[in-house]
Amino acid sequence: MDAQRHEEQGRSTDGVLATRDREILAFERQWWKYAGAKEQAIKELFDMSATRYYQVLNALIDTQEALEADPMLVKRLRRLRASRQRARSARRLGINV
Repeated sequence: MDAQRHEEQGRSTDGVLATRDREILAFERQWWKYAGAKEQAIKELFDMSATRYYQVLNALIDTQEALEADPMLVKRLRRLRASRQRARSARRLGINV
């Protein structure tokens, strides 16, 4: 894949976050400042569904570049994701957490 295609997909090839990735991290840092529902703000700002946004966000927070760009935010998002995964697993197994 060439650099332009990576940039179109929101990824950079040189170890630096692409513009869209930086915008997503900035949005996650301050999304509550937007009027209305988060899903509506996602649609307006990024022109993607909430489902796609969260797919992109989850892939993004697994990158070293995102961790270097905003370590506190990325670690918090990773912790929240892990907590939700544990809760889902516990519910499936019938365990009260």
